[in-house]
Amino acid sequence: MSNREVAILLIQEGNSPKTQWPLFKSHSIIGRESDADIQIDERQVSRRHAKIVYSNNSYTIQDLGSKNGTFLNGQPVSQDPQPIRNGDEIGIALCAKVTFVAEGATAPVSVLRGREPGIKMDVAAKRVWVMGQEVNPPLSLAQYNLLELLYNNSGKVVSRDAIVSVVWSEEESDGVSEQAIDALARRLRERIGEIDKDHKYVETVRGHGFRLNLVVS
Repeated sequence: MSNREVAILLIQEGNSPKTQWPLFKSHSIIGRESDADIQIDERQVSRRHAKIVYSNNSYTIQDLGSKNGTFLNGQPVSQDPQPIRNGDEIGIALCAKVTFVAEGATAPVSVLRGREPGIKMDVAAKRVWVMGQEVNPPLSLAQYNLLELLYNNSGKVVSRDAIVSVVWSEEESDGVSEQAIDALARRLRERIGEIDKDHKYVETVRGHGFRLNLVVS
């Protein structure tokens, strides 16, 4: 399967470490556990909630006996496989929504409309724009390094240890407290909020780290 184009799931609602999940496997499990192929970290989601299967050049979805149900375009999904097509909306336990984008297709206009990266960076020049407006005065070096790390891992959770290793020098790293990391993230939020206060770009993922949400809906 690695030699073909693959479909993807776009996370529209729900807590997930990624905003896009390529369906590389012939069988992909959606669930709450970290080892799920598509992880949605919500209490209402079962550990093994639903399964997407690729076979005969098409995809199907089936519920795996979840407690709170799986829905395809608003209709309940049973444990019998049901075909899914480009643009279909999949609901997971009524707390998460994902859009299925078939291989070789682009995301439906209804998904893409108004969903543009709110932050853009010129890493070579160390310049940052929020909603098309350049951050001025520039971010401090620590703030910039934190943002660049999150930007390069957008949609993924970045651990506190990873932040310390990038933002602080090796000599300083031993004395960095969680409060110092939180304070840096707060200052970065404040600087971004000077331009766009309505969108939460830097998210705290309790017990894990931080995540950058680039997409503004």
